[in-house]
Amino acid sequence: MNKFEQLGLNESLLLAIKDLGFENPSEVQEKAIPILLEKDTDIVALAQTGTGKTAAFGFPLIQKINVDDRRTQALVLSPTRELCLQITNEIKQYSKYVKELHTVAIYGGANINEQAKEIKRGAQIIVATPGRMQDMINRGMVNIKNINYCVLDEADEMLNMGFYDDITAILSDTPDEKSTWLFSATMPQEVARIAREFMRKPLEITVGHKNSGSQNVSHEFYLVNARDRYAALKRLADANPDIFSVVFCRTKRDTQAIAEKLIEDGYNAAALHGDLSQAQRDAVMKSFRGRQIQMLVATDVAARGIDVDDITHVINYQLPDEVETYTHRSGRTGRAGKSGTSMVIVTKSELRKINQIEKIIKTKFEEKPIPSGIEICEIQLFHLANKIKDVEIDHEIDSYLPAIEEVLIDLSKEELIKRIVSVEFNRFLAYYKKSRDISAETSSNRRGEIPTDGAVRYFINIGSRDNFDWMSLKDFLRDTLELGRDDIFKVDVKEGFSFFNTDAEHVDRVMNTMNNIRLEGRKINVEISKNDGSRNQGRRDHGGRDRRNSGNRERRGNSDRKFEGRKDGKPSGERKGRRSNDTEKGFFDRAKRSRRS
Repeated sequence: MNKFEQLGLNESLLLAIKDLGFENPSEVQEKAIPILLEKDTDIVALAQTGTGKTAAFGFPLIQKINVDDRRTQALVLSPTRELCLQITNEIKQYSKYVKELHTVAIYGGANINEQAKEIKRGAQIIVATPGRMQDMINRGMVNIKNINYCVLDEADEMLNMGFYDDITAILSDTPDEKSTWLFSATMPQEVARIAREFMRKPLEITVGHKNSGSQNVSHEFYLVNARDRYAALKRLADANPDIFSVVFCRTKRDTQAIAEKLIEDGYNAAALHGDLSQAQRDAVMKSFRGRQIQMLVATDVAARGIDVDDITHVINYQLPDEVETYTHRSGRTGRAGKSGTSMVIVTKSELRKINQIEKIIKTKFEEKPIPSGIEICEIQLFHLANKIKDVEIDHEIDSYLPAIEEVLIDLSKEELIKRIVSVEFNRFLAYYKKSRDISAETSSNRRGEIPTDGAVRYFINIGSRDNFDWMSLKDFLRDTLELGRDDIFKVDVKEGFSFFNTDAEHVDRVMNTMNNIRLEGRKINVEISKNDGSRNQGRRDHGGRDRRNSGNRERRGNSDRKFEGRKDGKPSGERKGRRSNDTEKGFFDRAKRSRRS
């Protein structure tokens, strides 16, 4: 039996749920839906962005609407045009088998008279942004004096955007006896004030802890000097070749400037901020959802309403002015049950904010150094090897093969592999082999971590294509090696390979155990990461997190990113240092060994 059937939903909704492929309700849906269906009550539901709140209020709302009455019976307020349209579309999908139910979206940037006409035709549910809704009330274009239900979605977002006066005016225009359903990720004072003034003894539902972040998101910070902030951003992107991210800046000016720099350096990037026209915003979001844009640089206000499930990373290029805003930023990743990473680039003067955010989200950050040039080259090499292995062959080239083979006839298999890989890889090697270290001095001493020595880094030939993320791979390694949870740390999952750390005392167990097992018929190959040999001193906190000093440059990420399209075939924007010439040979030798299985 589908678990949604146990929540009390009617047949029309269950048919729509089946069409949508929903199998199990999320925690907030499981808690909220039975209560909202059972009785008319006020409710405050606190749950992180991306946990399925729209369905949590949408299903009960649809079931309670009287479709024979064409008057407006429910109002849903949301902070942005994008979220307003998204909620409207989802409610329409949920109610596809409910005849005569009409839902209308009301938002700024569209013709207000056309929206008024849609309401006059009959709209039992109105989904609106506060500003446009108040405008229509003032003009007498809409009547909400007799509604039965009012939903405040992303209430904290609306209040952070300055809609308090609009919301209170709108609520004052609704009947006292209505049911008010307030959904929010956090519970700041302004939200609590709304609840006190306009709700009657609301029931409270909390998913996780109040104001806490998603459990699927790992939180990392990188300490740099202020002048190296942009260079750090580039390296974090380069260390994750398939990154699909939102990069947050505080101001519109910084947002535009960083996006332009990224584009100039060959990244697929774009800016999203309040100075863009609605048509420009729509075009940017369409490209982002279609993954033509891999790094969306945005302000907090402009990013509200972004609902894309596959975002791999949130990068805080600058921390927000209000620490509570971090919860919303990090909530853009780790959605729909997937894992994600929230990265923060900070200077020493900003470290106190990390401590403040940890208290709010009730989760510790892991301090990591900016990846070195050597590490980035290693990650890129294995990513390229997997890309070559998995490329789809167009057999149109078959007729050219005899001539191509004639050109390459004097090359051995080993030489041919090296040359093919070098076509793409040499530009990264030439750039990063002379790159300087940009990580600032570690902050772990001032944060109270306990030093430990002898951390060893391993390469393993399984990754996200084998259905692992950093959490599931850590569990797999822990169970297979029969080690404690804190004995496996700094797990970094790429598409076709991964990295992880243990203390030096576990090396024999790791090598002997992992190199003698198979995963779905494929031999697992584990090697000690070569570039980690002289930099295996580490720091870990009580939870087993690895806190490295400035001599260590380990790096991880949960996904990869492409580098096609750089100007002159090279990344740009950082000063250059020096690296030995025999490292490239070591990369190729390791790549060859790792694929033998």
